[in-house]
Amino acid sequence: MKAIILAAGRGTRIQPITYSIPKPMIPIIRKPVMEFLIELLHRHGIRQIMVNTSYLAPTIEDYFRDGSRYGVQIAYSFEGYLEDGHIVDAPVGSGGALKKIQDHSGFFDETFLVLCGDALIDLDLTELLSRHRESKAVATIALAEVPRDQVSSYGVVVRSFDGRIREFQEKPSVAEAKSNTVNTGIYVFEPEVLERIPSGTNYDIGSQLFPDLVRRDAAFFGVTLPFQWLDIGKITDYYKVMQMALIGNIHGFRVPGTEVRPGIRFGLNVRADLSRCHLTPPIFVGGSSTLEPGCTIVGPTMIGSGCRIEADSHIEKSLVFDYTRIGREAFVRNAMISGKYCIDSSGGVVDLERANVGWIAGDARSPQKSLNEEQQELLRMLKDL
Repeated sequence: MKAIILAAGRGTRIQPITYSIPKPMIPIIRKPVMEFLIELLHRHGIRQIMVNTSYLAPTIEDYFRDGSRYGVQIAYSFEGYLEDGHIVDAPVGSGGALKKIQDHSGFFDETFLVLCGDALIDLDLTELLSRHRESKAVATIALAEVPRDQVSSYGVVVRSFDGRIREFQEKPSVAEAKSNTVNTGIYVFEPEVLERIPSGTNYDIGSQLFPDLVRRDAAFFGVTLPFQWLDIGKITDYYKVMQMALIGNIHGFRVPGTEVRPGIRFGLNVRADLSRCHLTPPIFVGGSSTLEPGCTIVGPTMIGSGCRIEADSHIEKSLVFDYTRIGREAFVRNAMISGKYCIDSSGGVVDLERANVGWIAGDARSPQKSLNEEQQELLRMLKDL
């Protein structure tokens, strides 16, 4: 059995996190999203996996390599070129990615699965394949229902009584949407579907291939199965998913590390005097971080690796990324923060370097500067509010 994981996109809706890593490599605590997908494919007996890459391709390829440590075979289809010693990404669309691989080797010579590399799922892939074969479909989508006010983020599907897809709306407005049943980015295809995709051009599955299949009255079906689908399409989605992970609401996921107190887990080499830190679970602290005496951390909160949380700082329901220093008496709530930027839970971004507030938060690896009198006075004023 074969599969492809689509992993070439820039992830613009989840910036600034994707400034430095591609979206499939976004970590759930310490584990990239795409790693969950590879493990899921392996559990369902799928051993041959293609991955299309483009934006920051080496980050993905160097991490997963040939897939042998996961018990699978992985190869990559790079979309881009080298110019003046620099890799330039040039994605060809989700459909174009499939056609590029097929034109290269005819890899898709049997029923195959297509997964998007930016979602956590626990779908029974074996059952999905069974339903696809029973209906004698050429293409099958795994479907889910979402609140109606969210339909404009997805491909909306209209089905007949037998499950055949009769209409496909790609990201319609709420007013125009004809249902709240949506495409999850999980597909089963027969190789003949690829004949509908032109070679050598940018081509999209959702906005081009699927409407074409509907127009041709192809055997195109949608299947609704019970499963957890956590799409990480936007920065606010990531915050919500990470809060779920820390609480323990992601199926099959266990927060890593050693439990030093109920609900509080540390990686290796963490420096902390638990009797002098104020910790309210659930909390995860990554390896080699320092929690100074007097700091307060209220969960669900993740502290990344190599961080320094200074005395009398307060962090609540937040994500502190690797190598971040949270300054003395700083107050962080409902935020995602690194040495370069701070993002609130609604997606608002502040560039910390441009704002010149390194005394509040910065890179833990940078030399620490002492506060001047004005900064100390401001902290005292904020503390008294």
